Amino acid sequence: REGETQRERESAQAHTPHTATMGDQKKIPPALSFATGGLGGIGGWIIVHPFNTVAVRMNLASATGAANELGFVPFANALIKKEGFFGLYSGLSAGITRQIFYATARLGLFESLRDEVAKYRPMDIWSRLGVGVITGSMAAVIACPAEVSLVRMSNDKALPLDQRRNYKSVMDCGLRIAREDGVTAFWRGCGPFVSRAALVGACQVGTYDQFRAMLKGYGAKSDFQQVFGASMMSGLLYSVVTNPFESAKNRMAFQRPDPVTGKLPYTGTIQTLTSVAKAEGPLALWNGFWPYYLRCGGHTVGMFVIVDVLRKAYFQYTA
Repeated sequence: REGETQRERESAQAHTPHTATMGDQKKIPPALSFATGGLGGIGGWIIVHPFNTVAVRMNLASATGAANELGFVPFANALIKKEGFFGLYSGLSAGITRQIFYATARLGLFESLRDEVAKYRPMDIWSRLGVGVITGSMAAVIACPAEVSLVRMSNDKALPLDQRRNYKSVMDCGLRIAREDGVTAFWRGCGPFVSRAALVGACQVGTYDQFRAMLKGYGAKSDFQQVFGASMMSGLLYSVVTNPFESAKNRMAFQRPDPVTGKLPYTGTIQTLTSVAKAEGPLALWNGFWPYYLRCGGHTVGMFVIVDVLRKAYFQYTA
């Protein structure tokens, strides 16, 4: 009987979910996970949108050499002098729309799938990375139309007057893309976006979860210390890893057909990466890195701090 009791105890431990929710809070309802992920993404994006505008402009300008002539700060100053401070917020509505779909799906799907996987195996770093890759890719496919709109609206004013599309809003941008380029244009650049999002899911959300657990183990007691430290580390990591895919995505989303042949210069993720590397050198894939890091690191910190605050408020309200 004693042997049976021991086996029952071991069996119960083996089937206990190895769930490690962010911050080790109470069980988070799925609706709360999706809602706070979306609201945190929107709040973080409003903070860092100017850095995204500069990063996109520098990345696309590298084709003409303009980004190589100016560093981050001079490039941003030149943009502000030309278009005013609020030129940095070009495409903000598209950026917020992107977060509604992308951040909501990415964090909500990650936590839902992670908790399911935790029922069957320990949530170590490899489990988190795998879940991050899968859910990041899924979120990218959902959000790709908003991503294409964001890239076009953010860079439209950088074009010569006769080439500008002059979008009035994200709704106008979406309708015109569908009408002028066809619905499939919303998924132009989807390949590098999904590739990048898979890496972001692993390097941002997956490693954030792991870094936070590590910091707690190393003695970081306050939630703010854990959130800030983990988000800064994961933001730096995913900025370095994903910048080339961001470059490829921007070029594919903003490209125009050749006026003579009618063919698009970029046709796929690998083709775009290799074409840019051959024509401009491998480091061209990291053009606009510093504003990109400020965007990624800033957004990671802002998003997870807001998510943490919202969830604490929810649990206090429902206690």
